[in-house]
Amino acid sequence: MRYKFLFFILMMVWVSCADEDNPPVSPSETLQNIIVPAHFPEITFPEQNNFSPDRWSLGKKLFYDKRLSVDSTISCASCHKPSYAFADNTSMTSGVFGRQGVTNSPSLANVAYHPYYTREGGVPTLEMQVLVPVSEHNEFGFNIVESVERLKNDTRYQEMSLKAYGRPLDPFVITRSISTFERSIISGDSKYDKYLKGAATLSAEEFLGKELFFSEKTNCSSCHQGYNFTNYEFKNNGLYEVYAHPGRYRLTQKESDLAVFKTPGLRNVGFTSPYMHDGSIATLQDVIEHYNSGGKSHVNKSNLIRPLGLTDKEKKALVTFLHTLDDYTLLSNGYLKE
Repeated sequence: MRYKFLFFILMMVWVSCADEDNPPVSPSETLQNIIVPAHFPEITFPEQNNFSPDRWSLGKKLFYDKRLSVDSTISCASCHKPSYAFADNTSMTSGVFGRQGVTNSPSLANVAYHPYYTREGGVPTLEMQVLVPVSEHNEFGFNIVESVERLKNDTRYQEMSLKAYGRPLDPFVITRSISTFERSIISGDSKYDKYLKGAATLSAEEFLGKELFFSEKTNCSSCHQGYNFTNYEFKNNGLYEVYAHPGRYRLTQKESDLAVFKTPGLRNVGFTSPYMHDGSIATLQDVIEHYNSGGKSHVNKSNLIRPLGLTDKEKKALVTFLHTLDDYTLLSNGYLKE
């Protein structure tokens, strides 16, 4: 393992700031609590927001602060709970005033590696993504500028902001510090990771599931590949014939993007039920049944989705293998909790 904390932030489109007072922090100077696994890629620190422990601490405090929502009832952690691998255990988490969410809350584990954000993939940086739940009517239902007004008289926040960024609390500070904290949510210590290092052995059933997962028979790894078990591409998996959510079409207005969503990673799937973009499938067993059936007809359904002809033994083995991707070290990491 190489100990390297990984926090880095790009500038938001609508606000910019020179960062001359915060020189780059070398990996050896960063926090030692987060382990970047040896089989994960190196992470580049953004030039405009190099990591510092002060920035991380401020971001963590804001991540758990419900005052960022209009009625002070919802925080980032309300939808991304540490006990569920920074996801949630409901189909669609309610926002302020009980407003129903529109998609299932994805895990924040390893978001440091994502090339874009939201299930439609319409947000290019994690810094900009922070603005999405704040402004979404069904989530925080607020405005980042009004959030600053609400918090500006909090002397602790002002002290932390000046120490971390050399400026009073403002939208720049809020988005960048929260992103810094979120990038520290690294998951790479599952049983499967230990197996890759030769530190654990898979059972016969787990091994069968692994072989099936990476086989041409299932093609699971065509979409769920690499260290994060996703290629981040956009697919329709035949969940419905008619979708309530337009998917990537909402962003592009292209018919080819109708009901198409970003492929999620599979790490910690044992903790993050229910599944699919709308949380409509309750169990991993049911997920496997869906793919085994070949899904429903849709004009944009991926040609990879087809009947698999799996036996009961094979279906059970696949589920068992998926559980080897669960990282209990992440769940027990008190450093990330409130």
